[in-house]
Amino acid sequence: MAYNYDALYATTPNALGAPTKVFVDFFDTYDQPNARVLDVGSGQGRDALFIARRGHTVVGVDLSPSGVQDMIDTAATEGLSVEGIVADIASFSPEGVFDIIVIDRTLHMLDKEPRLATLIGLLDCVAIDGWVLIEDERANIAGFKTVIQNHKAQWKIVKETRGTFFLRRI
Repeated sequence: MAYNYDALYATTPNALGAPTKVFVDFFDTYDQPNARVLDVGSGQGRDALFIARRGHTVVGVDLSPSGVQDMIDTAATEGLSVEGIVADIASFSPEGVFDIIVIDRTLHMLDKEPRLATLIGLLDCVAIDGWVLIEDERANIAGFKTVIQNHKAQWKIVKETRGTFFLRRI
C-alpha cells in the first residue's frame, strides 16, 4: 500500500469518517434481510459496521491489521456480525458467495492489471441476483465495464455516475 493506512488507523479512531453516502443510499432501499456482504478494503469498518448495523453479515478484508482490529473490536462491542480478514486484496480469494460486494475507493490503489484481475476474481463470488457496488476513480470505470462484458456471468449496470458503478448479476 502506497499510503500507510495501518499507521493512520493505529493512531486515529474513525480515520475515514462516516459511511460513503452512495452505499448508505443503496442500503436505505435494499429490502433483502440478512444479506452476506463482502467489504473489500474495509479499513476500520466505516462501511462494514454501518451495513452490519442494518442486520447483514459482513466479511471485511483489508491489508491493515490495525484497521481490521478496530473493525472487529467495534463489532464485538456492538454485537454485530462482522468477520475481519487481514489480506492483500490482489491475492485474496473469498470463501463462498456473497449477496453484495462493496468496494469503496480501493481498486484504484492497484496498478491496472492487478486491479482488473482482482475485480474478475470478486465477480466470481457474487450470487445470482447479487450486487457489486463500486466507488472508485472515474477513469477506471471503462476498464471495469470491459471486465463485466467479458465475464462468464450476465451483468446489468444499474448505476454509473462519475466514480460510482453498481452492477447486478442476472
